[in-house]
Amino acid sequence: MMIWAEPWELLESSLLSKGSRVLHRYRHILGLWQPDIGPYGGLLNVVVDGLFIIGWMYLPPHDPHVNDPMRFKPLFRIHLMERKAATVECMYGHKGPHHGHIQIVKKDEFSTKCNQTDHHRMSGGRQEEFRTWLREEWGRTLEDIFHEHMQELILMKFIYTSQYDNCLTYRRIYLPPSRPDDLIKPGLFKGTYGSHGLEIVMLSFHGRRARGTKITGDPNIPAGQQTVEIDLRHQIQLPDLENQRNFNELSRIVLEVRERVRQEQQEGGYEAGEGRGRQGLRESQPSPAQPRAEAPSRGPDGTPAEDGGEPGDAVAAAEQPAQSGQGQPFVLPVGVSSRNEDYPRTCRMCFYGTGLIAGHGFTSPERTPGVFILFDEDRFGFVWLELKSFSLYSRVQATFRNADAPSPQAFDEMLKNIQSLTS
Repeated sequence: MMIWAEPWELLESSLLSKGSRVLHRYRHILGLWQPDIGPYGGLLNVVVDGLFIIGWMYLPPHDPHVNDPMRFKPLFRIHLMERKAATVECMYGHKGPHHGHIQIVKKDEFSTKCNQTDHHRMSGGRQEEFRTWLREEWGRTLEDIFHEHMQELILMKFIYTSQYDNCLTYRRIYLPPSRPDDLIKPGLFKGTYGSHGLEIVMLSFHGRRARGTKITGDPNIPAGQQTVEIDLRHQIQLPDLENQRNFNELSRIVLEVRERVRQEQQEGGYEAGEGRGRQGLRESQPSPAQPRAEAPSRGPDGTPAEDGGEPGDAVAAAEQPAQSGQGQPFVLPVGVSSRNEDYPRTCRMCFYGTGLIAGHGFTSPERTPGVFILFDEDRFGFVWLELKSFSLYSRVQATFRNADAPSPQAFDEMLKNIQSLTS
């Protein structure tokens, strides 16, 4: 029987034999990484690409087009065919490849340095560099952005990120482990975050909770922080469309659930209820109705204790309304703002959740109540009750190799590490 290999498998096999010393030396940097760029973070994918190892920086689509595909640009490349010493090139800027350096600090950390930063400069000076960056980052000019606060945030990001000149430290990140009984497939999503634009969030499942962790961030809620947490034991049923438009009705329902959650915590209900199975889940979700809200300009965080228990119980009970194949009608309440009005008008189910908000500089972080809305396998939303705003999330449709965690424990440890860097 003939077995066909994928093209990249044949290439990688060839490179292992021809440039094995170079590939062996740099094999540990293949996979996904998060750069240390203050609160902004990022997503770097290092792959074997032709005769090179290339580091591709993945960027969200331009705000507010959350359903558009990711953008990406090369930051560095390593020639694989040299037998003795590898040639490392910086790809940053608009003048082509130039001399760079990579230092592997340890197995899960490496750094890059550009040795010719003059290649990053433009003839028109900082003003031309800013306008070029703005077109690439936001797909518009400063004159197109009328919101003064957004202009300030954009300028602040340019000044902060451009000072690094592609001299960065990267730390490995893993994709979340997937289990058959997860609510949906975990992974990376693009989400709308008000004046901060689109950001990358990693959705993962932990027992009867789901968590959204920022891979990219902003001055309010930095990369690495937990933006949302979903309590899969507390499902919220939507009311009819007319009542969905009433924000006060949504607030009433969500705050009732929050009070019930607090009572369970005080009575030890979270711990005691973890083993109750499907019946216990049904007992904890008697709340009809729910509309929703906006996307955060302040941000989500917090690291609640790990929950044990059977995640399948929550998923099985929650999916009962959706298994009939009929979605529930959905509409945002009046007064709730959304960066993207093109959100789905039907949903599968909703759960109680909390979102992290904070002042500039991640000051006074606070976890506030909200609603998680599952639209389909690739889209979900979150209503930020206090902010009266709505975030829409869309799955990153890309395949990443060398990105699986060696164990669930390694993934959890990675989450703790990236959060501690900005806490």
